[in-house]
Amino acid sequence: MKGVVFTEFLEMVEASHGYEMVDDLINESDLSSEGAYTSVGTYDHHEIIALFSTLSKKTTTPIPILFRNFGKYIFDVFARKYTFFFSNSDNAFDFLESVESYIHVEVRKLYPDAELPRFETKRVGNTTLEMMYYSNRSMSDFAMGLIEKVLEYYNEDANVERIYLTDNGSQVQFIISK
Repeated sequence: MKGVVFTEFLEMVEASHGYEMVDDLINESDLSSEGAYTSVGTYDHHEIIALFSTLSKKTTTPIPILFRNFGKYIFDVFARKYTFFFSNSDNAFDFLESVESYIHVEVRKLYPDAELPRFETKRVGNTTLEMMYYSNRSMSDFAMGLIEKVLEYYNEDANVERIYLTDNGSQVQFIISK
């Protein structure tokens, strides 16, 4: 997993809970990197799980909620840093449809070794988008937060339904209905 995910997560924790919490997370989680992350580095995704697990224990916030909130947080970071990702989309559905065909292509140019989830989209009329999520990391809560923030960014109201297609959450269908 790319280091930008780790560095942004730790910045979010520092902003909401202070530096001491960041220090506690690093010291109390079993991290082979010892918490020394750079935005361009690559790290085992189990470390982010360990950090979220420790934060969950310390804040009594369930891990799925933490991942969803982080998805919303990191969307704002992406929107600030990578404005060109938004230049071709006039609405949330157009943007979500561009994730695999445009955004992930560009991310791979920046980070050739990035291991990204895969998405497939299908429009069902003008008011529904089906979005398939595939990832061995099973972080659909993170994807859910990103999707919700995309809708907010484009000022669109929609219902997001999530259907788990595998027990481990590696394949999830999102049905987004306006």
